[in-house]
Amino acid sequence: MQTGYFEPSRPRVLAHRGLALEAPENTLLAFAKAVGIGCRYIETDVHVSRDGIAVVAHDPSLERVANRDVAVGKLTMAELRRIDLGHGQAFCALDEALDAFPETRFNIDVKVEGAVDAAVAAVSRASATARVLLTSFSDRRRLRLAALLPGVATSTGSAGVVRARLAGFTGSGQLLTRVLRGAHAMQIPERAGPLRLVTAAFVDAAHRVGAEVHVWTVNEASDMRRLLDLGVDGLVTDRADVALPLTAAPN
Repeated sequence: MQTGYFEPSRPRVLAHRGLALEAPENTLLAFAKAVGIGCRYIETDVHVSRDGIAVVAHDPSLERVANRDVAVGKLTMAELRRIDLGHGQAFCALDEALDAFPETRFNIDVKVEGAVDAAVAAVSRASATARVLLTSFSDRRRLRLAALLPGVATSTGSAGVVRARLAGFTGSGQLLTRVLRGAHAMQIPERAGPLRLVTAAFVDAAHRVGAEVHVWTVNEASDMRRLLDLGVDGLVTDRADVALPLTAAPN
């Protein structure tokens, strides 16, 4: 893999929306908390403001995080910066977060089609292409992101994950490579309903074609240990403080 996103050694701990135990999720404070305990990877999400700025936010509205029934996309970035999320935090722009943590790698889920151009512009402004991974539940959106930022790391969307899992059953490396369509990673839950997605055989199949497997959202130490024993490459977790000691190299 040529992208610098994968340069640190595996397994990877991806702090889900930062470390939000004592900070609002997806804020500069939550990111600082994660970086402060040694996280090299932040998992975050992007919507787009009314004035076309990539804004760090998971939900399409402010209802859950700020008790306001208004969509993120209906407010300008200046207005979003004035929203009180607690602990002195407000919404931040994506390039602001990238600039604030220049040594940190960011896993960015582009939540809506309208945020694609804004996210690409933010990554470009921050000169951060080599240290981000762009993903989306939409494979079409993911492919568009990859086309707009040549060389950027990506992971499969939800449809791609299902196809990759089915390809894994066949044992065909050629089929799995074709299904991945240039994606460097598969970021998946351990299960999808009754179907177990993450197995040792599936992880091995991904590794044979040069792809990584990152599992979300894993918060219990026992689950982390079990998945690491299967050979997964990354844990997306709300409890980076629990995961980091489990993934540290022995002395």
